[in-house]
Amino acid sequence: MTDIAQYLDAILLGLLEGLTEFIPVSSTGHLILLGEMLGFKGQAEDLFKVVIQLGAILAILVVYFAKLWGVLTGLAQGRQQSVRFTVAILLAFLPAAVIGVFAHSYIKGVLFNPTVVSVALIVGGIVILLAERMVPQPRHFAVEEFSPKLSLSIGFAQCLAMIPGVSRSGATIIGALLMGVERKAAAEFSFFVAIPTMLGAATYDLYKNREVLQFDNVGMIAVGFATAFLSALLVVRWVVGFVSRHGFAPFAWYRIVIGSIMLAWLTFFAG
Repeated sequence: MTDIAQYLDAILLGLLEGLTEFIPVSSTGHLILLGEMLGFKGQAEDLFKVVIQLGAILAILVVYFAKLWGVLTGLAQGRQQSVRFTVAILLAFLPAAVIGVFAHSYIKGVLFNPTVVSVALIVGGIVILLAERMVPQPRHFAVEEFSPKLSLSIGFAQCLAMIPGVSRSGATIIGALLMGVERKAAAEFSFFVAIPTMLGAATYDLYKNREVLQFDNVGMIAVGFATAFLSALLVVRWVVGFVSRHGFAPFAWYRIVIGSIMLAWLTFFAG
């Protein structure tokens, strides 16, 4: 593969990561499917897909900088709202941190394949459609109001996304909605929980695969990172308003269509 082709792949994968990370369609699943179609496979390529997710996280830090800075200064001053916000995020992150460490090898070795992703996209789409009919009247409207039990429960829901194709944001948001969290608060909570979850996952993957890192890959990673950041920046600003008006059904139908097309392609055309 030529250098130009590699950089085009990096741009495509970075764009896809940024566009899909914060909507309930599974960015990891999409990266696996596109990587399969591009022939972008292997240990180094898989590590690239993990690292560019940090570009999407940077977008969250930029969009919510004022909010997050307020939490940090509030913690320094001992404000209860900031403490409750931080505890809620850490509790929601805890299940993924613990389960991820013990299940990492199995998940990467067994579940990271396009067939699992395609099936998970379809099943996840059906679950979202069913969940939209079961959403109770909202009782929780701000992260600072979340009880420890609620935060931890949403964290366990997020763990379903360890199956590629399920969607981290989808599992978190739908789980929160079914527990009585208002749509906007559920979407924003999924953004905030993504920060420690994805930072932790990326750091752990980098450590486990440190021997794969090569100086030659730095330019390609930088291009993918920047593309993911810029595209995620647009999505984060847009997604809260969209789900407040239209709900999650459009994403569910998209998942079902893409999963079905990919499953048919894998069955009849993939070698």
